[in-house]
Amino acid sequence: MATPDFPSNHSWYKHFVSYGETDTMGVLYYAEYLHIYERARSFFIREHGMSYAEVERRGIILPVREAQSRYRAPVRFDDEIHVRVGISLWKRASMKFAYEVWDKDRETLHATGFTEHAAVNKEGKPTRVPEWLKSLFG
Repeated sequence: MATPDFPSNHSWYKHFVSYGETDTMGVLYYAEYLHIYERARSFFIREHGMSYAEVERRGIILPVREAQSRYRAPVRFDDEIHVRVGISLWKRASMKFAYEVWDKDRETLHATGFTEHAAVNKEGKPTRVPEWLKSLFG
């Protein structure tokens, strides 16, 4: 079952692995985890009341400045996976999202990871994470 030290304010994103996301062995290709993390992150933001497109319209862009994934057990073509996502760290001008990839029964942990995002304005200059964004996530 899910790990107890994960951020309490989190969401679960459900995903079915497509054939195009796998390698020649039918295993989820390692780089696809970052795409799945992105989908989970967008879902998390939307589930908390705003699309990421709206965040950008409000002048905040969140480029990834670091990403990591640790693979524990293979995920295969057509598997249903559940990705738990939450914000594990807030800094003045950045935030870190944490991810866990579980099987459909949430018994097998397949991968863990994080992405750290800088907060920048439309000109690409670092900016303080606005309070409205922090409050969006509780």
